[in-house]
Amino acid sequence: MMSKSDPSEVAGLSRFFKCGPGQYGEGDIFLGIKVPVTRAVVRECWRKVGFDELEQCISSEYHEIRLAALLTLVEIFAQAKKDKALQDQCVQFYLSHTKYINNWDLVDLSCYPLLGRYLIDKDRSILYHLARNGESIWERRIGMVSTMAFVRAGQLDDSYNIAQIFLDDPKPLHDLLQKAVGWLLREAGKHDMDRLDSWLQARAASMPRTMLRYAIEKFPEDRRQAFLAATS
Repeated sequence: MMSKSDPSEVAGLSRFFKCGPGQYGEGDIFLGIKVPVTRAVVRECWRKVGFDELEQCISSEYHEIRLAALLTLVEIFAQAKKDKALQDQCVQFYLSHTKYINNWDLVDLSCYPLLGRYLIDKDRSILYHLARNGESIWERRIGMVSTMAFVRAGQLDDSYNIAQIFLDDPKPLHDLLQKAVGWLLREAGKHDMDRLDSWLQARAASMPRTMLRYAIEKFPEDRRQAFLAATS
């Protein structure tokens, strides 16, 4: 991975992922490696990687090395198929290393292809716990975005239930959590727009505006304006 670094990309990536003082990615360090390059490296190497190597990579100071570890873990999990013990090990590794999953891309590229898919036929209370009690915005985002796996399987209830957890939070909701909730609601709406419309009708007036804007992106313009007017 280190040989793929491109110093000319570092400044742009640091700005994009908000790594300045006081920003959500403060202190993160980049090598300047774009995601397609990281994915290509993972495709070449994942079969040779064990959990000891993953341990070293997931704790790296470099953002792209952590991403490579997560994408490798996702690939190992996906290829394990009927090897339940290996899939269990992948999920336990993931959940025990969430402190290193500390930006939105690391969350979004790993949580639902791994944790979400794992929970398709299992109890999902861990996601409710993360959404409600996560120790960081990233753990809370994992709780929400993992439900994408369920949405893609036509199972919408958990996305709505977890969205309600965030909506009921009395504290101001971080912009990245608002976006995550709105995004998953929008995805749920692709399967059942009437259900999303009804859900929003009952809640739009109390929804944070960013969350609402993301949720209503696929509605006709007149319907979107009606929802936005409800929050004025």
